[in-house]
Amino acid sequence: MGSPLVGHTSGVNSVAFFPDGKAIVSGSWDKTMRFWDAEGGVQIGSPLGGHTDGVLSVAFSPDGKRIVSGSRDKTVRIWDAEGGVQIHSSLRGHTDAVNSVAFSPDGKRSIVSGSWDNTVRVWDVEGGVQIGSPLEGHTDEVNSVAFSPAGKRIVSGSWDKTVRVWDFEGGVQIGSPLEGHRDPVNSVAFSPDGKRIVSGSGDNTVRVWDVEGGVQIGSPLEGHIDAFRSVACSPDQKRIASVSGDTTVRVWENEMFTMVASHQSSILQPFPPVDGMCLHLLSIVISFNKKCRFQGISHLLFI
Repeated sequence: MGSPLVGHTSGVNSVAFFPDGKAIVSGSWDKTMRFWDAEGGVQIGSPLGGHTDGVLSVAFSPDGKRIVSGSRDKTVRIWDAEGGVQIHSSLRGHTDAVNSVAFSPDGKRSIVSGSWDNTVRVWDVEGGVQIGSPLEGHTDEVNSVAFSPAGKRIVSGSWDKTVRVWDFEGGVQIGSPLEGHRDPVNSVAFSPDGKRIVSGSGDNTVRVWDVEGGVQIGSPLEGHIDAFRSVACSPDQKRIASVSGDTTVRVWENEMFTMVASHQSSILQPFPPVDGMCLHLLSIVISFNKKCRFQGISHLLFI
């Protein structure tokens, strides 16, 4: 699906697609973010500069008007997607690198961030200030954060090997940590109905959790031979996809907990269709797209 998007001068840590899938934003160790034409494969405009260390995570708001970035410089920044300029002052509060950021589903109220300082923080999009106190409980770095589809809960995965669920409004942890992984939890995601959480870990397993009951559902999904980099749940909730450092992408049946497809590659090429969806892989970079178009770098996306 074309040549690599070349422009960053150091490794790319995170990418996100504009809601219509026609543009991409990427964040890099070179301290910049760049816009790309997803179809033409060319850079759009100049790099977005401002961070003083590597950009570790980027995300578009659901309406595509804003971008949030998290950096090793310990800040969260909000950007105007059209104008390419920073909105507000940098959001400061974390005492170590910001490893993961995400917008609330409405895209207007809040941003959640997870950091190497072991905390999760929530920020007001319009006011550019932190909301409440940090969400504390993890005993090691937070690798991944996500909002539930309804925006009422937040999930986080950490180097402390646990998954934790938080009440957005109350700012408190719900129930006990979800324990079972034997190594750091690298990626977490809610199912589209918000009733399940999927987590991927350095222990080479994917696990599915019941949100209300706070318990693991079924056995771990095993097959990868290296740490998980990212996990995602399909819109119809029938499939889970995972990508690993072993350079394989695997698709799992959500209810039967069995693998239904696997692919290994180190270059961009199509993945065999699975229930009408198609996958492309660039090293350990994947996403799903019903039209078989390239749709992701470094993270899993179902659209």
